[in-house]
Amino acid sequence: MDLNTIALSLKSNLLTPIPMCFALGVFCKVIHGGIKIPKELYYSIAIFLLMSIGFIGGHELAKEVGEHGVKTIWKPATATLVLGCLTPVTAFVILRYLCRMSVADSAGIAAHYGSTSAVTFAVADAFVNSQGAGPDKFLPTLVTILECPGIAIALALGAVLSKASRSAGAAHDSLTDEQPESRIGEALYEVITGQSIMLMGGLLVIGFVSTSYMSPHGFEPFHDFFYSKGMIFRGALCIFLLEMGLVAGERLGDLLKVGPVLVAFGVLWPIIHGFLGVWLGHMAGLNLGGATVLGAIVSSASYIAAPPAVRLTLPEANPTLSITAALAITFPFNIALGIPIYFSMAKFVYGP
Repeated sequence: MDLNTIALSLKSNLLTPIPMCFALGVFCKVIHGGIKIPKELYYSIAIFLLMSIGFIGGHELAKEVGEHGVKTIWKPATATLVLGCLTPVTAFVILRYLCRMSVADSAGIAAHYGSTSAVTFAVADAFVNSQGAGPDKFLPTLVTILECPGIAIALALGAVLSKASRSAGAAHDSLTDEQPESRIGEALYEVITGQSIMLMGGLLVIGFVSTSYMSPHGFEPFHDFFYSKGMIFRGALCIFLLEMGLVAGERLGDLLKVGPVLVAFGVLWPIIHGFLGVWLGHMAGLNLGGATVLGAIVSSASYIAAPPAVRLTLPEANPTLSITAALAITFPFNIALGIPIYFSMAKFVYGP
């Protein structure tokens, strides 16, 4: 990938309305502009985004199972599920205990890295095709599998540990009536049955079942409304990122305190998990291009699925840290350098 290709990739992906709406929100706060998003509209859009991601994920999964069954996908799906569970845990541990961030911020960033970047997937897919190493056709299904578990585990870690910490302080002198296990179980139940996880997971099931049993004609209106590449979704996402930019702009000063640490994490962590994704993809039977793309999506971070989930479940998490790490550090690194690195890793793992 030469410099011209890198420049074109950055231009075509960064200079688009979605990330620029986030930048507008930040800029508006810096200059004390007058943009305000009504809270009711923000929450409505957050609910729509979560429903859309879950529904289309279930739809794509049903199509894959219907066309190819489970024999070609169960090993890669298992490896992807393992990565989806491992990724947020390792990210949280590093951020909490090595980078010394708060529980909420560690969990919020881990949720972003537990999810995936659809744009990074598209660029990685195009790159391996240009190298004559077309990936396995069911890779979009693996993107779907990565979405929910990573976010759910990170949010569960954040909610459980935050609640345990608050309860420990409040019940320091009266710990006999309620055991720590019961408090943790209550917090975990609240996360699993909370709005963000129930919407994504529930709509994943609904999308799968409706795709499998409805006629294409009857299913089409729902597909058009929820389709993740449609104008409704993208327009809602622009408004959502504008609000996230406004929130982030209020707390830009926090980034200066952890800037170098966050940059190091946003570059080094994807490299490590990119290799892990490539290696497990090879073990699961993916081809060279498929393992490369799996490494790229595992090492990516989402600014679509994770922000509404984090905002709804962990409102105390600083969005400046997570959005900046995902969108301003890891995303351009993967587009410019990461994907070729993962391809070289795959060639090393697969050998001559």
